[in-house]
Formats: sequence, structure tokens, C-alpha cells
Amino acid sequence: MTPQHGPRRARIAFSDSAAKQLENITSEAEIHALDRALVVVSVDPDVGEPIPGDTAGPRLRQYTDDIEQVRVLYLVTALRTIVVVAYIEV
Repeated sequence: MTPQHGPRRARIAFSDSAAKQLENITSEAEIHALDRALVVVSVDPDVGEPIPGDTAGPRLRQYTDDIEQVRVLYLVTALRTIVVVAYIEV
């Protein structure tokens, strides 16, 4: 009997600017809150709201967790296997 696995998560990658923002987060509570938000986005990349804009480039999405006070701007690759985080607000 084969084990049952949940849905495959998308891999999270950070843009250069998001990586710099990440370096500035030092609070354990903020890191925990961001981790929770990133797990949500990796499990369901469609969870965020589309940000209106140009359709020529990748479509940015915004996920906001009002309880944890986290906002993440991200885009999803065509194969939906990688989520690139463009902006972090904790």
C-alpha cells in the first residue's frame, strides 16, 4: 500500500529586494508570521488576490494575513512550481 501524500507545494524563491527585506527581519515573531504566510502561498499559489496591471509581464498577486499582519507580493511561474516573492511587509 502506497502512502497518501498531500498536494505538492510550490517552491519559494525570493527576488533580490525581497531577500534584502528578509535579512532585516530580526524578530522571532515576525519570522514565524512570515513563515506561516509563505506556507499558505506555497500550498495554494492562487490564494492571493491578483494585482491589477499590465498583462504583458508576469501577473503579480498579493496575499495578506490580517491575523499575523503579513503582506506578501509574489508571482507564480507558468508551471506553478515556483513562487517568486517580490515584496515582504511584516
